[in-house]
Amino acid sequence: MNKHLSVFSDPVFRRRLLMSVAGVLICGLSVGLFKRAAFGVDPFQSMMSGLDAVIPIPFGTLYMIVCAVFLIFSLVFDRSKIGIATFINLFLLGYVAEFSLGLLTKLFPAPSVLLRAVFLVLGIVIMCFSASLYFTADLGVSVYDAIALILSEKQSRIPFRVLRIMADFICVLIGVLLCLAAGFSWQKIFASVGIGTIITAFFMGPLIDLFCRRIAQPFLDKARMD
Repeated sequence: MNKHLSVFSDPVFRRRLLMSVAGVLICGLSVGLFKRAAFGVDPFQSMMSGLDAVIPIPFGTLYMIVCAVFLIFSLVFDRSKIGIATFINLFLLGYVAEFSLGLLTKLFPAPSVLLRAVFLVLGIVIMCFSASLYFTADLGVSVYDAIALILSEKQSRIPFRVLRIMADFICVLIGVLLCLAAGFSWQKIFASVGIGTIITAFFMGPLIDLFCRRIAQPFLDKARMD
């Protein structure tokens, strides 16, 4: 018991825990911003939108089920990526996204195109920043993020940012095909898979890497120096 308590008394561990929890919760906010912008959500959420269109259960519950499937991949190939943040993401992110979208819809029932563009930019920046927090904290990452990280560490030929782009495009393709199978119009599909999706598919990997190096890692290093 004393050993476990000593872990929580470590200022570096407390900062890592704070970064993990904040990263997951902030990510939920960014998903709400993406959805309210209606210019296309991030690649993983575009796949989730396609699944949501064909599977008639609440989004939060569906998110947990899909993440549980991805969790099996991480458990088989690299359990080191599974940690506290993984399970916070698994059980909370879908519901935080639902709540943030509901709140934004209530506050901004008819957003202008300009305001939607602001939501999109904020969503991209916040999502990349949140990912950098829990990547750097190293207490587990989301099961989707773990895939590119595991693959990049298992081989050295393809860098993380390239593997992330490849994984993102696969998710986008699955999302589009599922929405088409559900009979969605192209206008409705573009609300889930649009310019925002393309931007994040190309830039999330590099932006996450930038935030890790410039903000998240220095923030954690400061706790080690104190």
